[in-house]
Amino acid sequence: MNYTELPKNVLTTLQKGVVIPALPLALDKNRKLDERHQRALMRYYLDAGSGGIAVAVHTTQFEIRLPEYNLYEPVLQIASEEFNRFTTATGKPIVRIAGVIGKTQQAVSEAQLALKKGFHAVLLGIAAFKNASNEEILAHCRIVAEIMPVIGFYLQPAVGGRRLDVDFWREFAQIENVIAIKMAPFNRYYTLDVVRGVAESGRAHEIALYTGNDDNILVDLLSEYQIIIDGKTITKRIVGGLLGHWAVWTRSAVKLLEEVQDGRYNNDVQKTTVLANQITDSNAVFFDAANNFGGCITGLHEVLRRQGLLDGIWTLNENETLSPGQKEEIDRVYAAYPHLNDDAFVAENLSKWLI
Repeated sequence: MNYTELPKNVLTTLQKGVVIPALPLALDKNRKLDERHQRALMRYYLDAGSGGIAVAVHTTQFEIRLPEYNLYEPVLQIASEEFNRFTTATGKPIVRIAGVIGKTQQAVSEAQLALKKGFHAVLLGIAAFKNASNEEILAHCRIVAEIMPVIGFYLQPAVGGRRLDVDFWREFAQIENVIAIKMAPFNRYYTLDVVRGVAESGRAHEIALYTGNDDNILVDLLSEYQIIIDGKTITKRIVGGLLGHWAVWTRSAVKLLEEVQDGRYNNDVQKTTVLANQITDSNAVFFDAANNFGGCITGLHEVLRRQGLLDGIWTLNENETLSPGQKEEIDRVYAAYPHLNDDAFVAENLSKWLI
């Protein structure tokens, strides 16, 4: 499927910029798929105003693909059904994104399944190509892009990513079926490499840039880049976020992006940077930055558990849990920044999501 075959309102939504949470995996105490809470999470994100959801990505746990769990297709199926239910009821365009990883054979198989399940694009992780050359990775990306539209993914090294230079991003952006890039290196220099590569590709006007830098969300959303190429200025903005951080307090994230797009933060630098730092402080706790992101998934689960959206913080990997002191740190940011949570919104709607 070529990107030109996507529903026009879906492509417009992606290019305008929306909140795209990365879907967590809901498990019961036996570490089996908890379908009731999985559906509730989908309904929460959609009712909160998300313009898309990314399914089967890092926050969903890469282990869902292992044969002993075999949860990749079931999670995509649940998400697809909830997407259909919501769009039928509301008519609202939602960008349906499926995570695709692994070497080419696996990635192609996953992309074909995502297409079959009605997804619009794949978020293409290339962590399996740790020591490959740019050309090897690009050849892989081109093959996947023949199946359906692709969103690039610059994943931070701390959770399995690798360095990708400006030459890679220039060539990657020239792949016709690339429609967006999630920039998540957690590094300003590497983020700039992506922006510059896209600007130099000749397709800057066709590719939407999304922040995945959970440590720099608000500043990224407010940033404008001006890249000089052959004496001409290419202007590029980060239009939205595809973020693990936005898997929690999502209603507040939707309001934040709306306020950014309305220009609310353009004139008061001090107030804006205070808010930006509060969001980063919260993310440091949720993602367990103090322990090299060891509790990044369980930290999100703990917030969702407190709200009633999950029954517990269980993951497929029994060794994953909250780090020492992380629970207390979540207590701290909850108390310090009550304006950032969406507990009231969740409490008001939880019963209808958990049907």
